[in-house]
Amino acid sequence: MKRYEGLFILNTSGKDEGVKELIDKISAEITAAGGAIETVQKMEKRSFARVRDKRRTAGFYVNVIFQGQPEAIAPLRARFALNPEVLRLLFTVAPPPKAAAPA
Repeated sequence: MKRYEGLFILNTSGKDEGVKELIDKISAEITAAGGAIETVQKMEKRSFARVRDKRRTAGFYVNVIFQGQPEAIAPLRARFALNPEVLRLLFTVAPPPKAAAPA
């Protein structure tokens, strides 16, 4: 299994309370594809530097680090592309975790 980092930009227009449910759906999709979630980092809502659509000028950023099979990434990308609540996403290979420094 490889370690991946997924950066998701979520469409939360008009519903800032629904972020937790969206993150739970994303985690469930990754787990259903055979992945194992390591960490989920909720970032803040940020404005886009380049606006494609005037109706969507900002998004809620979420960073998910997980382990999964390389062949599961393409189907995950396709499933999230169909989800209107996920504006953009990027999967990259995550570096190995740093070992804790001895005290």
